[in-house]
Amino acid sequence: MEQQRFVLEPGFVLHQHAYGENHAIIELFTRELGRVGVVARGVRSPRSRRRGLLQPFGELLLSWQSRGELGQLSGVEPKGMPMSLSGKRILSGFYLNEVLLRLVRREDPHPELYDAYRETLKLLAEGGAEGDTLRLFEKRLLAELGYGLLLDTDIEGEPIEPDVLYDYRLEQGPVRAGMRPALPIHGTSLLALAAEQLDSPIQRREVKHLMRHALSAQLGDKPLKSRELYAQRLGQRQEGRKR
Repeated sequence: MEQQRFVLEPGFVLHQHAYGENHAIIELFTRELGRVGVVARGVRSPRSRRRGLLQPFGELLLSWQSRGELGQLSGVEPKGMPMSLSGKRILSGFYLNEVLLRLVRREDPHPELYDAYRETLKLLAEGGAEGDTLRLFEKRLLAELGYGLLLDTDIEGEPIEPDVLYDYRLEQGPVRAGMRPALPIHGTSLLALAAEQLDSPIQRREVKHLMRHALSAQLGDKPLKSRELYAQRLGQRQEGRKR
């Protein structure tokens, strides 16, 4: 197999884990090549300059050589200022990275999804509405991967009516709800998600419920570690208030 070289490709670090004493295997999300795995030699050494650069949430310019499943990282430099996430928003950033790792295949380019991811990190760093920002990314992620939701018409092709309660069938779309809808959502919430403008608590609650089920259908039964961390953090806060 002929070796390929990639030079100064824009990308983000999604995850890394130790490889040997001082090396790491790093999962990258690049704009033009999709998700890529590389070996970063010596990056875990305290003297490594790359160690501080190869962190999540900062856009980088990356160079590597590849002749198989894993490439060899040869260069890294920052591309602009890193996104500064703090507190609970760090967990939201880890959630984005984990979902991309689970759902985006290696070497399957999604430049529009890359741009949506970068914009989502920017909004989180700048203090944008956290829940709304995540829901809109989830919507774009599903659409980009071929699992887009039907939001402005029902499964019969009729326009969604704002005041009607629907039952969302994940493999088909919304239908007018019967007595016991499995996944109830009002038309106004579907239309708000379609317009990417969530305006009320009920819209946010119903859309979160819908997106949780839609993503779970693709993620499978294995729980997300970022959600477990979020639940632990929330539990610690509630316990602290009781004291």
